Amino acid sequence: MDWIQYAFDLFLHLDKHLAEVLRDYGTWTYLILFTIVFCETGLVVTPFLPGDSLLFAAGALAAVEGLGETLDPTVLFVLLSAAGILGDTVNYWIGAYVGPRAFSGDIRFLKKEYLDRTHQFYEKYGGKTIIIARFVPIIRTFAPFVAGIGAMNYRRFIIYNVVGAICWVGLFVYGGYYFGNMEFVKRRFSLVIVAIILISIMPMVVEFLRARRGKEDSKGG
Repeated sequence: MDWIQYAFDLFLHLDKHLAEVLRDYGTWTYLILFTIVFCETGLVVTPFLPGDSLLFAAGALAAVEGLGETLDPTVLFVLLSAAGILGDTVNYWIGAYVGPRAFSGDIRFLKKEYLDRTHQFYEKYGGKTIIIARFVPIIRTFAPFVAGIGAMNYRRFIIYNVVGAICWVGLFVYGGYYFGNMEFVKRRFSLVIVAIILISIMPMVVEFLRARRGKEDSKGG
C-alpha cells in the first residue's frame, strides 16, 4: 500500500524530510516538532508517531550548517522536554477520566494487549515505569494512561514524568547533535534510525518472550 511505503520512507529518511520542513517553515518547525512529541506522548490513539528517531534527527539537523534557518539544540531540548511533560500529563488525566473503557475494542488503534503489556511493566518496575517507558515505543504512550487509571498518585507521577522527559529528550537531541553530523552517521542515517528503533523495542520484545515462556512453562507443569 502507498501509505505504508510512505511511512517507511518517512521513518528511514527522517533527516531529509525534516530538513525540507525546516526550509519550508523556518522557525515554525519548532511548533511542528512540539506538536508531534506532544501527540505521541499525550494521545493514546497516536502511538505510531516517531519519537526517539524524531528527536535524534532534530538534534542532528541542529548541527548542520548552511541550511539558512537552523535549529538551536538548547531550544529543542527545552521545548520538546516541555512537550513530553505536558503530553504525559494530559495522557495521565485522560486515563483517570476514561479508564479501561477505552480498550473495549471499539477504537481500532487501542488494543488491549498494549494495556496488558504496560501493566506488566508496572508490575516489574513500579513507578519507574514512567521513566523507563520513555525509551520504549508504544509503552511510552500507554504508561501515563495506565498511571492515570490508578497505578500511581499524581504527585509521584509528575516527578517521574519530569525526570523521564528530560532524560529522554536530552539523550536523543544532544545525541543527534553531537553524533548525527558525523560522516559515518550521515552516510548511514537510515541504518542508524533502524538501530534506534530496534534498540528501543528490545525491552518490549524481551518482556513478550518472557511472558510467553512463562505461559508455556505453566501449561507444561
